[in-house]
Amino acid sequence: MDNNEIKKALEEGKSSLGIEFGSTRIKAVLVTSDNIPVAIGSHEWENRLENNVWTYRVEDIWKGLQDAYTQMVADVKQKYEITLTTIGAIGFSGMMHGYMAFDKNGELLVPFRTWRNTITEEAAEKLTKELNYNIPQRWSIAHLYQAVLNDEEHVKDVAFFTTLAGYIHWKMTGEKVLGVGEASGMFPIDVETKNYNQVMIEQFDKLIEDFNYEWKLEEILPKVLVAGENAGTLTEEGSKLLDISGNLKSGIPLCPPEGDAGTGMTATNSIVKRTGNVSAGTSIFAMIVLEKELTKVYPEIDLVTTPDGNLVGMVHCNNCTSDLNAWINIFKEATESLGMKIDKNELFETLYKKALEGDTDCGNLLAYNYFSGEPVTGFTEGRPLFVRTPNSRFNLANFMRVNLYSSMAALKVGLDIMLKEEGVQIDRIFGHGGLFKTKGVGQKFMATAINAPVSVMETAGEGGAWGMALLASYMINKENGESLEDYLLNKVFRGKNGEEMLPDTVDVEGFERFIERYKRGLLIEHTAIENM
Repeated sequence: MDNNEIKKALEEGKSSLGIEFGSTRIKAVLVTSDNIPVAIGSHEWENRLENNVWTYRVEDIWKGLQDAYTQMVADVKQKYEITLTTIGAIGFSGMMHGYMAFDKNGELLVPFRTWRNTITEEAAEKLTKELNYNIPQRWSIAHLYQAVLNDEEHVKDVAFFTTLAGYIHWKMTGEKVLGVGEASGMFPIDVETKNYNQVMIEQFDKLIEDFNYEWKLEEILPKVLVAGENAGTLTEEGSKLLDISGNLKSGIPLCPPEGDAGTGMTATNSIVKRTGNVSAGTSIFAMIVLEKELTKVYPEIDLVTTPDGNLVGMVHCNNCTSDLNAWINIFKEATESLGMKIDKNELFETLYKKALEGDTDCGNLLAYNYFSGEPVTGFTEGRPLFVRTPNSRFNLANFMRVNLYSSMAALKVGLDIMLKEEGVQIDRIFGHGGLFKTKGVGQKFMATAINAPVSVMETAGEGGAWGMALLASYMINKENGESLEDYLLNKVFRGKNGEEMLPDTVDVEGFERFIERYKRGLLIEHTAIENM
């Protein structure tokens, strides 16, 4: 479309908006019916560690949402000289999991507990054993059950609990719903019914019956919807919450809210069996759409679903680029102290590319990027570490390479279970997120880590917000009976396979030497936690 066509489409409401709450950025992406982004807005934010709980304050949620939307509207005004008053469909997504619990009056009972917390170990272990299904610490049901075990006062008053995306959607529409992919991070899903596993719900209710709560689990969970279903419309109250200018009309349809896992799969066209994707930012996770159930329960592997309800094996690691970003900031501070002004994006690109010159095993250097706990490797707390021996090959290239390797090391530990022990087959893997922005670096190292081809699309930088916009677009633009798989293949990604990078045998061997050193060195991380 040219600018005049885009302007006409936006004026007529032939558009879709996706807004995603990431760990460090809230991003809004507006698309027209051809699903190409035409306007973008964003807001930077950070979680807080308050009373040993990782959280975002409610006022930060709304301030960030309104700022991202306002910036997107300003982008529309600047490019197309119109004031946005309507949108064809809207979708909200966010970091999966976590715990937002409300009483019968809709009041938040305790501060939002995010996915990043590792405070539910007892609950996760007991639920995994009781349900014979891996329940990770960050899952919403683990947070609820841990609150039960802790005898927290608020639990008796819970009338509804949900995720961040579910909360936003509820306030926009009044509907207490979730997309199936997001719901699968709250409680196990039956992929046949595409709803919560009823047998496991009954098991949970029996597990807590001695506490004599007035509620049953199914009564306080959000309703599950599948991609393409209508999830309500924007209310007058919701439109005022979203658009502080008051220009946005109510009555706009909303699609089911999804998690960042589901939007990542959508944004990379990896919802089909034997496909997968890696999302790498503050956290890192990989998802592979499975052909069949795994042979047993693995604590390192979550079983979630695509937005249309297919089974996915997911390895989620709490830590990825936070330590890398901290080191980049140190280098930026050093250059500024020398009186040099260097663009931060240029600094990232320069240092990332420097890593390509490093030894394939990082010159016997070792790094741990654990800002917080890392359940995949067995940690409830984290201490970022950089370690070397006197005779390690310590130079800038190896230093950058080991920190990039470290950002994906825990992920490799989990993925090796699926790929090597379960024999899961992958036809293609797509990478997206901040780690892949520097061309040919994160992609090369990821292909090395998993010993499989990795593709990155031009749209990778748009990330989950664009994926959410696609889900909103699918809801209003799909033809009768058209599946999400067909819609993505034929109307979004036709002829767009991305740029593929194959693993290099020598690099793979080097990474394997690094990962063995990394596993042995986990004892150092334990010692740091005990003594710092």
